[in-house]
Amino acid sequence: MTQPLIENRLLKTLKAGETALCLTVRISRTLHVVAIARAAGFEALYVDMEHSQISFEDTSQLCLAACLAGVTPLVRVASHEHYDINRALDGGAAGIIVPHIDNAAEAKACVDACRFPPLGKRSVAGSGAVLGYASLPAVETMRLLNENILVIPMLETPEAIRNADAIAAVAGIDMLLIGTNDLMAEMGIPGQLDNPKVREAYATVAAACKRHKRFLGIGGIKGGAILGELRAMGAQFLLARNDETMLLDAARQETKALHGIFK
Repeated sequence: MTQPLIENRLLKTLKAGETALCLTVRISRTLHVVAIARAAGFEALYVDMEHSQISFEDTSQLCLAACLAGVTPLVRVASHEHYDINRALDGGAAGIIVPHIDNAAEAKACVDACRFPPLGKRSVAGSGAVLGYASLPAVETMRLLNENILVIPMLETPEAIRNADAIAAVAGIDMLLIGTNDLMAEMGIPGQLDNPKVREAYATVAAACKRHKRFLGIGGIKGGAILGELRAMGAQFLLARNDETMLLDAARQETKALHGIFK
């Protein structure tokens, strides 16, 4: 066995220069959300452990189901700690989103936690779900996981934007993902997606991604003309709305429609 049993669909899509959509999971615990993500056409889903109460056990179940369904599972961990990152990866995540990365040193620590030597310092635990529990020599397991795991720091502050080039230059980083809502809050312009500062921040990060051949990701922007502008800048990865918001929006539309009929 020389190839991973579970294809990283997201990585394949990004390398092809295509757009990839990712469903955010915050309240779902059952495997139905994975089947829904696949039926809806999402290339990936990410379990948001930063802004939810989802446990590592439930996260692992969702990641394994996603691997088998052909939907790439990502996990946004709640901290920079290597043991949180390690548990998410060993539990089946095919990529890690690390929030609140402000500089190259923090980005390097992410790489160290996510990648095996010589690229990083990840602890060796064996094959796991991402490789379909294939029985491989240790050197092959480490190589394949290093090649198929996505390392995604989130840039969410003006400091991070200023350091975007240095962060992108860190070997082992795959994508820079902008957390637009936190960034706007830090800038003192919460909710102002049309503010020129937002486009300027994306332009700065887009230039860094292009220079260092990293993917550019969008978080916190779900629609509007700005998405077309960001796609033109090179953005390929888009975080869609989370499951909680989708359910609430659909429920409100349902009650509005029914009340309109049964006045």
